[in-house]
Amino acid sequence: MRLGPRPAALGLLLLCAVTAGAGDAEELHYPQGEHRSEYDREALLGGQEEVDEYVKLTPEEQHKRLKSIIKKIDLDSDGFLTESELSSWIQMSFKHYAMQEAKQQFVEYDKNGDGSVSWDEYNIQMYDRVIDFDENTALDDAEEESFRQLHLKDKKRFEKANQDSGPGLNLEEFIAFEHPEEVDYMTEFVIQEALEEHDKNGDGFVSLEEFLGDYRRDPTNEDPEWILVEKDRFLNDYDKDTDGRLDPQELLSWVVPNNQGIAQEEALHLIDEMDLNSDRKLSEAEILENQDLFLTSEATDYGRQLHDEYFYHDEL
Repeated sequence: MRLGPRPAALGLLLLCAVTAGAGDAEELHYPQGEHRSEYDREALLGGQEEVDEYVKLTPEEQHKRLKSIIKKIDLDSDGFLTESELSSWIQMSFKHYAMQEAKQQFVEYDKNGDGSVSWDEYNIQMYDRVIDFDENTALDDAEEESFRQLHLKDKKRFEKANQDSGPGLNLEEFIAFEHPEEVDYMTEFVIQEALEEHDKNGDGFVSLEEFLGDYRRDPTNEDPEWILVEKDRFLNDYDKDTDGRLDPQELLSWVVPNNQGIAQEEALHLIDEMDLNSDRKLSEAEILENQDLFLTSEATDYGRQLHDEYFYHDEL
């Protein structure tokens, strides 16, 4: 599942953790060079806890819950799942789990249990202390200055999410802070934040050069593969009016995850793989015939929905 943007400062910390742990992950996946299939299952189901829950279900219970989910995806109750129905379901699943994650985090951040998360509480949860930078004074150390900039961006987003100007964020405002892409009143802020980061000449647009960031082409060599891929994305995915630059709305499609596109791709993938009679839709029988593929798909959030009553309970 692809979730929306996380707080920027957290991204900095995670980058360090990922860099340090990359070798450990590789060792877990390929110990002594041998592929460990359990690693794939843990990744698909979300971790060892989810794997343990999954294997505890009887085949009958798995079958029953899966059939219940299939019926819910089938919006017109005609017995078939179309690309549109699958795509809509996957998008709904994305949003549901993003909101659930934010609600769980809200409880962890609300240290005094008063129903709101203050800026101090956010800092304590993130860094174990309250951090306060001077907004107008840059730091000499490049790494510390980078962190200061990220922390100030977090603070600006926190203040923007705080609609009622109270001392902290209520649950709805906290969701807007954690997932600004899901909340309409945060859209303008997201665009402005992206322009401040990428629009180096201040013209209100992002050119291809600004899109590529610090990359400088060596005229004596061909562009590397990743640059060719990024150029293709700029030209064919984002620059809809083909004017060679991204306007604010085009910029939004870049900086905010396009869950609709992701969901549609997954829906088409499932139909391509599971449609046995080539009618471009899936019957319950076709899905149950290839149950493992469906359970390792974003359509079931990699099997997680089998443990979530929101999805499999008949009365919901």
